[in-house]
Amino acid sequence: MHDTAPLNYPERIELARIPTPLQKMSRLGRKLGVEVFFKRDDLTGSALSGNKIRKLEFILADARANGADTVLTCGGAQSNHCRATALAAARVGLGSLLLLRTPDPDHPPAPDGNILLGRMAGAEIVWVTPEEYQQRDVLFQREADRLRAAGKKPYIIPEGGSTALGAWGYVRAMAELAADLTAIDGGPVKPTTVISATGSGGTTAGLLLGAQLLNLDVRVAGVNVCNDRDYFVQVINGICTDFFKTQFKGGAAKPARPVEIIDGYVGRGYALSRPEELRAICELARLEGVVLDPVYTGKAFFGMLAELEKNRHAFGSRIVFYHTGGLFGLFPIFEQVAAVL
Repeated sequence: MHDTAPLNYPERIELARIPTPLQKMSRLGRKLGVEVFFKRDDLTGSALSGNKIRKLEFILADARANGADTVLTCGGAQSNHCRATALAAARVGLGSLLLLRTPDPDHPPAPDGNILLGRMAGAEIVWVTPEEYQQRDVLFQREADRLRAAGKKPYIIPEGGSTALGAWGYVRAMAELAADLTAIDGGPVKPTTVISATGSGGTTAGLLLGAQLLNLDVRVAGVNVCNDRDYFVQVINGICTDFFKTQFKGGAAKPARPVEIIDGYVGRGYALSRPEELRAICELARLEGVVLDPVYTGKAFFGMLAELEKNRHAFGSRIVFYHTGGLFGLFPIFEQVAAVL
């Protein structure tokens, strides 16, 4: 069961195409011996597809409320978040500046995939090394000061939009999923495990918060695509703590639910794919006509499959896999994908 009292959401700008479908993966489920649904957050838009746009609805509303004219954010060279931010900013009349990391800023990657879309949206790109990226808060302030000196009004969006404010996007998504599951079950929601990729922590934090605020009896698990379990337990707990301190006006918070991170599937590293991961992406496309990305959903899906291979009952009788988008990240690695076809 879940609470029906409406939550007091902050102001948001409607950018995402929601609600997204909850699609049953019948052939995949038969193969795995468990009921599997995909929550199709890859369908939140076309160029604005993916999970980031749910967070940006709240974050960009706050940027406009604070009189900003330019948003700054950061990520990897093929960051879905940075692409979504650039396009969403243009949609609401704001400029954007992206701090993107690459091994050699003097020779940045070719403008394809998300880089191309960001540039088409008018984003200014500042290339930084991975070492410089570790000090991104300093870089943010440097670039914000430069923009202010030029008469601009900057607004900083941390990596992935993974903030207490951004978490509202996936609190709202969990309410949407609760309605989906209630409609399927015709009443109380059956035991369900919700699995998502965890790359900066905000989506997993929002899903956990949503399950808690709605008193929804679902298990929430994230498959980390970078760093490790301990890192994300700390980050997600930090977002949840900050959420109740700064965002939630519904009274005293219950103790936060435990953070569950399924570690061991980072593979070669963030945004670096292994052949077995790419084969899993291709096999799903052939089986269900659904395309995952190599950075986030592909790794998380591969991790889910590996856990089920070890124990078919690892996630109970029903799984909802959050497809958080990222299609454009496949194109820059087309040669790697072609090699496993």
